[in-house]
Amino acid sequence: MYPVNKKVLVIDDEKNIVDVVGAYLLKEGYEAFYAYNGTQAMEIFHEINPALIILDLMLPDMTGEEICKNIRKESRVPIIIITAKIDEDSILEGFYIGADDYVTKPFSLKQLMARVNALLRRSEEEGGILSNIFSFNEDELIIDNYKREVLKNGEIINLTNTEYKLLISMAKYPKKAFTREELVCMALGEDYDGYDRVIDTHIKNLRQKVETDPKSPSYIITVHGLGYKFGGE
Repeated sequence: MYPVNKKVLVIDDEKNIVDVVGAYLLKEGYEAFYAYNGTQAMEIFHEINPALIILDLMLPDMTGEEICKNIRKESRVPIIIITAKIDEDSILEGFYIGADDYVTKPFSLKQLMARVNALLRRSEEEGGILSNIFSFNEDELIIDNYKREVLKNGEIINLTNTEYKLLISMAKYPKKAFTREELVCMALGEDYDGYDRVIDTHIKNLRQKVETDPKSPSYIITVHGLGYKFGGE
């Protein structure tokens, strides 16, 4: 079953690859959109709000890594990186900057489409939340959702279960403002029937652990009259 949004953005400066991948996407029932450089890619991304992005790392005006980082500042849209780079460090770097899957050239179109379908199924099931490693402010803060670890400047931070749930819930939606009630549901569960201001205490404790200056936070930002938002980039 395909998602309601069937738009897939293919970003690659090699026209033959774009044409072939685009044709296969159309055959599979998707809407295909094309960009041949980074500037064009960002314009189309904002214009169409794609369900998934297929991104080449080697582009004429900016790197695929830069595009991925820019997109991750405002969206958790699934991103599949395609590249000729096959060394482990490059692949790991792709995941750390927010990619959800990695396909090396030359690749099978059937394999690529299987990955597209699998990612979009997961996106539907998980409400669009796919990335498991989140890096902010040039790796100052890293959240590894595989290991449930948080690192600040390379050092592991010990968070309570509630603090971790608060942090990961907000980090998955950068810049989104959450009400206290929403944060209570995400961190304490829908069955919690206590005072919603308890979240303020957890936020205060979380700031003491993740912020360089808790009195002037850069990650856990107060939204006056509403609640909190995540400010990392």
